[in-house]
Amino acid sequence: MPRSIWIAAGVLLALVTGMGCSPRSAPPVTVFAAASLTDALTEIATDYGRDTGVRVRLSFGSSGALARQIEAGAPADVVILADRAWMLRLSRSGLLAEAPGALLGNRLVVIAPAAAAVGPDPFLALGKGNRLVIGDPDSVPAGAYAKAWLEGSGRWSWVQSRVVYGADVRAVRAFVARGEAAFGIVYRSDAVGQNAVRAVLEPAPDQYPEIVYPAAAVRGASNQALDFLDHLRGPAAAAVFERYGFEPLA
Repeated sequence: MPRSIWIAAGVLLALVTGMGCSPRSAPPVTVFAAASLTDALTEIATDYGRDTGVRVRLSFGSSGALARQIEAGAPADVVILADRAWMLRLSRSGLLAEAPGALLGNRLVVIAPAAAAVGPDPFLALGKGNRLVIGDPDSVPAGAYAKAWLEGSGRWSWVQSRVVYGADVRAVRAFVARGEAAFGIVYRSDAVGQNAVRAVLEPAPDQYPEIVYPAAAVRGASNQALDFLDHLRGPAAAAVFERYGFEPLA
């Protein structure tokens, strides 16, 4: 075979091999994340995919539900929860590729329908048959934080019979937005930029446990997943998180 043909074949092989390693042909990065991160993380993942060609698949839910899914073998590459205890459980089970690091902070707010008239103490209205909705404390960190605040501030005994539980913070916000509950307790980030609800009270941060979102790669995660996790810890992602009401910690 002429030498020129061998050279051409080698060039073609190199091109094909290079294309196979391109980020645009890499498998997607699957991220399991707390529901409160939906808006911010969707924007970040969209921008990242446009800039790098790496597709990021997002799965949102309550931290407890996501952790249980990973324990059951769900194929996640990166996990971001709203609770350190659930993340520690995954770490102790040997399911993480690295020690989880604190990515974000947040705060609690009490929300009401945007057009509702609310007095100085919104909880007085609960005496008129209205309901308060929070996340299920057994699986939704925001619900556990809310219950801790209500108990510590002496409100729990008053509101307990009027509390209903939501599957995650987005469900809590939807209850309030539809007028099915007078008030809800969610993260501050869940009230930012919303037209249907508004924050009517922000508890002092020292009245409930510190809210931290730990993030980590799951065992067996690809290099693309590790790169995306590094991006989440960088300044571009931090700017988006801040805009949605989070407090970047990385």
